[in-house]
Amino acid sequence: MNTVFLKKHILFFIITIIPVVGYGQQTFVDTNHTTVFNNALKLYNNKAYGNAEKKFNSFIHNTPYNSKLKSDAFYYEAMCAIKLNKTDADKKVLDFISKNPTSNKKNKAIFNVANYYFANKRAAYALKWYQKVNLDLLSNENIKELNYKVGYCLLVTKNYTLAKERFILLINDAKYGNDSRYYYGYIAYKLEDYGIAESTLKEIENNETYKQEISYYLLDINFKAGNFKRCVLIGLELIKEAKRKDQSEISKIIGESYFNLKKYSEAIPFLKNYKGKKGKWNNTDFYQLGYAYYKQNDFESAVNNFNKIIDEQNSISQNAYYHLGECYLNLDKKTEALNAFKSAAEMNFDKKIKEDAALNYAKLSYEEGNPFKSVAQVLQDYLKEYPKSKAYEEVNKLVVSSYIHQQDYKGALEFLSKKKSKENITLSLEVSLYRGIKLFNQNKIKEAIPFFEFSSKAENIAIQEKAKFWLAESYYRLNNFNESLTKFKSLRESLTNKKSEFKLIDYNIGYNNFKLKQYKEASVAFNLFLKKDSINNSLNDDALVRLGDCYFAIKNYKESIKSYQKVVTKNGESADYAQYQIGLIYGFTGDNNAKIKALTNVINKYQISSLKDDALFQLGVTYTTLKENTKAQQAYNRLIEKHSSSIFIPKALVRQGLLYYNNNQPDKALKSFKKVTSQYSNSPDAFEAVANARNIYIDKGNLDEYVNWIRTLKFINITNSDLDNTAFAVAEKKYFESKDGNDIIKNLTDYVNAYPDGIHRLKANYYLADILFKVKEFKKAISYYEVVVDEEQNEYSEDSLSKLTQIYLQDNKFDQALPYLDRLEQEAYSKENLIYAQSNLMKGYFETKAYDFAIEYAKKILLRDKIDSALELDAKTIIAKSSLKKEDFYTAEEYFLEVERNAKGQLKAEALYYNAFFKHQQKDYTASNKVIQKLIEKYSAYKYWAVKSYVIMGKNYYRLKDVYQATFVLENIIKNFKQFEDIIAEAQTELDSIKEKEAKINNSITTKDKN
Repeated sequence: MNTVFLKKHILFFIITIIPVVGYGQQTFVDTNHTTVFNNALKLYNNKAYGNAEKKFNSFIHNTPYNSKLKSDAFYYEAMCAIKLNKTDADKKVLDFISKNPTSNKKNKAIFNVANYYFANKRAAYALKWYQKVNLDLLSNENIKELNYKVGYCLLVTKNYTLAKERFILLINDAKYGNDSRYYYGYIAYKLEDYGIAESTLKEIENNETYKQEISYYLLDINFKAGNFKRCVLIGLELIKEAKRKDQSEISKIIGESYFNLKKYSEAIPFLKNYKGKKGKWNNTDFYQLGYAYYKQNDFESAVNNFNKIIDEQNSISQNAYYHLGECYLNLDKKTEALNAFKSAAEMNFDKKIKEDAALNYAKLSYEEGNPFKSVAQVLQDYLKEYPKSKAYEEVNKLVVSSYIHQQDYKGALEFLSKKKSKENITLSLEVSLYRGIKLFNQNKIKEAIPFFEFSSKAENIAIQEKAKFWLAESYYRLNNFNESLTKFKSLRESLTNKKSEFKLIDYNIGYNNFKLKQYKEASVAFNLFLKKDSINNSLNDDALVRLGDCYFAIKNYKESIKSYQKVVTKNGESADYAQYQIGLIYGFTGDNNAKIKALTNVINKYQISSLKDDALFQLGVTYTTLKENTKAQQAYNRLIEKHSSSIFIPKALVRQGLLYYNNNQPDKALKSFKKVTSQYSNSPDAFEAVANARNIYIDKGNLDEYVNWIRTLKFINITNSDLDNTAFAVAEKKYFESKDGNDIIKNLTDYVNAYPDGIHRLKANYYLADILFKVKEFKKAISYYEVVVDEEQNEYSEDSLSKLTQIYLQDNKFDQALPYLDRLEQEAYSKENLIYAQSNLMKGYFETKAYDFAIEYAKKILLRDKIDSALELDAKTIIAKSSLKKEDFYTAEEYFLEVERNAKGQLKAEALYYNAFFKHQQKDYTASNKVIQKLIEKYSAYKYWAVKSYVIMGKNYYRLKDVYQATFVLENIIKNFKQFEDIIAEAQTELDSIKEKEAKINNSITTKDKN
C-alpha cells in the first residue's frame, strides 16, 4: 500500500547562527579601512548581501597586508555568496578555509553553509557540508542540531538505515525527541519493520502535529499485518476527519479490508471511491471491484471492471479472465465468454483454473464457432492437453460433429481414419457422401466420384441411395451419358427412399436418353416424371418441352403438339420455344395456315424472345410457299428492320431476291443479291446470291458486267474453284467423320494455308478453330476464330464469339474478351449465348473497374424473366461490390443483404462481413457483433472474411466500452493470422489506438511510447 506523502516539519530549524558583529576603532589598523569593513558588516547584518559583498570585495582588494580583519572580510564575502545562491559560493568558502586554515571561523563557516542548504531544502548539498563539520568544535546543542538535520537529509535522500542511526540518538531529547521519534517510526514503516513502526508511532499518536499522518500509517500497518477488522474500525474513524486528498488512499484500505473479509457489498463503495495513483487505477484495482460485483451477482458491473484488465499476464489476470468468462455466460454472451476463457486457459498460474477454462473454451467453440482455429482442432487440442479429463469422452464425440458442422468433411475423414473402429468406418461412409456433394457443388466432379463410390457401400440405405444418386448425376455432368443412364436405372429399380431428391430420377433418365438420341426411351422417362406430384413449375415446364422434342424427333407430331401446348397454355418457361416448335410441326404436316398463326403468336405474344427472327424468317418461307409474296416480303422486311444482328438476314435477302426475280423485278433482285455478297461475304448465302445473280446477268445477256462484278468479290476465284472445292471436300469429310483430332487439324490446316482466300475460307477457319478448341489447343484456336468473327455476321460468328471469349476469360484477359462479348450480345441468336454475353460483360467490366457498366449489365440481367438463381446471385453481388467501390453505401448495403439471403460458402461469409460492416458504420455495434458471431459460428472456414470481420468486432467492443474483448480480439488477430497482412495492419493500428487511450486511466497498460 502506498503511503501519504511525507510532511517535513522543519520550521524551527531555520536558525541563523551568524551573530551581528561590530568592530571598534583599531589602534593598529588604518581608521579608513576599519570604517569600510564596519560599513560592509552593517550591510551584511541588514541582509543587504549584494552590496555587502561588493564592500567586502573592495576591502579585500584595497587592503595590502594580511590581518585578522582581512581574514574576516574573506569569511563574510563567502557568506554573502552563499546567501545570494551564487554558483561559486562553496568554492569561495573552500577558498577561505584554504587561505585561513587556523581561522576560528572555519568550522562556523562550514556549519553555516550546511544550515543554509538545509533551510533551502537542498538535502544533498547540506549533507556534503555537514560531513565537513568538525564535531569537536561544536557545542552539545549544535551537535544535536547537526544529528537531527543530517538524519532528516538522509531520510529525504532515502538513506533510511543511516537516517535511523541519527534519529535514535535524539528520541528522548526534549527539543528533538518527538520529531525524531516520528521520523524513526516512519523509517521503520518504509523499511516494512511494522512492529517497530507501530510501537514507535503509537508513543506519539496523540501529538497534534503528526496525529493525522500517524493514524494513516497505523491503519496501513494493520492492513499489511492482515488485521482487516481493525483496519475497518480505524479507517472508518480516520476517514471522517481526513483531508480530501487523503480520502482516496484511506478508502482503498477500507475497501480492501472488507474485500479480504469477504464483505463484498460493504467493500464496493470504498473501492469505487479510490482515485488511483495520479488519477490511474491498475489491473488489481479493477479486479477487486469486479470480483466484488461478481460475488453480488451484479454481472454487468463485474464485466465493466474485469474487462479493463489488459496488457498483463499474472495470477490476477488469469483469475479475472476466468470470472469474466463466467459473467459473460450469466449474461448469455457466449462469444465473449469464449474469448475470456481462452485467455485464462493460456496462463499457467493456477492449473485448476487453466483446465476448467480450457474445457469451457472448447465447448463454447463447438457451440459458437471459433475464429482462430477450426473447432475440431480446438477440441483435439483439449483432448491432447488433458487426456485424463472427466470430460474426455464428451469432447471426443464432439470432434466429428464439429467437422461436419463446419463442412470440413476432409478434416473429418482424416480424423476418422486415425482409428479404424467400426463406428468410425460407418461415420466415414456418411461423411464421404457429404465430401462428395461439396466437391460436386464446387464443380470438381471427377474428384467427387471416388467419395460417392465409397459412400455407396454404406449399410445405411439412406446414405447408400443418396451416394448412388449423386454418382449417376456426376457421370451425367461429365457427359458420360451411358454410365449415368445405367446407374440411374439401377438406382430406380432398388430405390426404397421416397424423398424429394429422388423424384428427379426419371427426369435424369429422360435427359440421358435424350442426349444419347434415344428419343423413344426418353419420352417414356419424361412421362413417368410428369406423373409425379410436387414438381416445381420450372422442372415441369422443362420436362414438357423435352417430351415435345422427343415426340418431334420420332415424328409423333400429335403428341409433340400436346406437350408443347401445355407449356404455351400456362405461359411456362420456354413457352416461346414451344409455340415456335408447334408452328414448325404444322409446317411439316402441311397445315401452313396453322403454322402462320403459331409463328405470329411467337412474334406478337412474347415481349422478350430470341426466336422472333426465326419466326419471321419461317413466316417469309411459308408465305412464299402459299404464293403470298407480298406478305412474304413484309415478313422479310420486318426481320431485316427489327433484328439487324440476326443470322437469318443474309438468307432473307437471298429469298427476297428470288421473290423479286420470280416477280419479274430483276433489278431489285440483283440489289438484294449484291447486298448479301458485300455484307455477308464468305457465307454460304453469299455463294447462293452469286449463283442467282449470274442467272439474272445471263437473262440480260450482260456477261461482261457479270465478270467485272465477280472479279470484285475476293471470295470468288473462278480459275481455282474446282481445286478449291475438292480440297475443302476432303478436309470437311475428315472433320465430320474422323476421330483422330490431329488428322482433322492437319487436313484443315493444309486447306487454309493453300487457299487463304478460298471459297470455303470462312467454314474452314471455323472448323479448324472448333477442333482445336475441342482438343484444348486454345491459344492456337484464337487466330482462326478471329478470321471468322472479322467477317460480317454469319452462321458461325455466334459460336466463334462465344468460344473466343471463353478462351480469353479462362485466362482472365478481360480487356481482350470485352469487345467480343459486346458483339456477341448484339448478334446472339440463342438465349443462352445472350445471357452468357451479358453475364460476362457484367463480370468483365467489374474486373476492369468499369463499375458503372458492371452495374448496368447486372441490372439488365435482373430484368430478365426466369433467370437462373446462380446468375441472379452473381448480378446482385456485382451491384453490391460495384456500389461499394463507388462509395454508394446505401445501394451496396441493400444488395449485400439480398446476396446474404441466398449465398452459400465464401460468398455468404463475405456478405455477412459487409452486413456487420454497415451496422458498425451506423453505430449499431451490438447488432454488428451478432452478425459476426453468426459468420464465425457457421462460416469460420472462410478465414479471410472471418478474420476481417473480427477486426470490426474489436472496434465494436471498444465502442461498447468492453476494453478486454476489444484488445483480446485484436491481439489474437495479430498473433494468429500473419498471412493476412492487410488485416494485421488494420488490427495493429486499432490496438495501438485503444491502448494509448486506456493508458490514461490504467497504470498497468504499457504503450509503445513507454517501451
